[in-house]
Amino acid sequence: MKKIIDYLLSIIYLIHFGLSLLIFHVLQVIALNILGKKAHEKVVDYLNFFLTYGLYLTGSTVTLKNRAVIPDNRPIIFVANHQSTFDIPALIWFLRKRHPLFVSKIELAKGIPSISYNLRKSGAALINRKDGKQAVSEILRLGNLIRETTGAAIIFPEGTRTASGIMKPFVAGGVATLLKKSPEALIIPVAVNGTGAFNPKGIFPLKSFSKLSWTTLPAIEPTGRKIEDILLEAQEAIRAELN
Repeated sequence: MKKIIDYLLSIIYLIHFGLSLLIFHVLQVIALNILGKKAHEKVVDYLNFFLTYGLYLTGSTVTLKNRAVIPDNRPIIFVANHQSTFDIPALIWFLRKRHPLFVSKIELAKGIPSISYNLRKSGAALINRKDGKQAVSEILRLGNLIRETTGAAIIFPEGTRTASGIMKPFVAGGVATLLKKSPEALIIPVAVNGTGAFNPKGIFPLKSFSKLSWTTLPAIEPTGRKIEDILLEAQEAIRAELN
């Protein structure tokens, strides 16, 4: 019976998900080309509001908790564990006051309504994993951008999704490259919990009545510290929140 419910609620949510992407793609194009960047950001915010709270259609719970003091007068690097595609909408909505730009694989910049358009237009770092030089150049550009704009970036240092919830070691390269161009940035860990179990077999079927949470954790001041120590502290903080 539970499997039947999973299939039915998954269909309902994925229809909602797909329609939201199509509708908000059109709204993004209109907002950016007629009203400008700020209007585009607002449209993206509300797209992700609908994607996040649409998860209630699966009977799941959505909990957003802020345990960090997030300043608005210095660059921020949000460092999160990565369990699922469904990590991302809630992160965008939850952190919308800082509009963090993602470090994302370049393949996502084409073919996906709303998502690809926003990645291309927002200033996100679109990296080619087969071209190390290009990847470093893109992350350096993003680091420079958040320094110049007192903006924010978000990165998944595991490098890939881990649906099991057992984190892979955080890789230092991406965060170190961002800090190279924006050394004054503050590091804020974000713990994502439950999304891997929510879609353990891919995007369909989803596991209904899941408990999903996103938690910002106390900030880490990177000045004068080794990047390996910073990431170890961030990963241990996330691990403690997940347990």
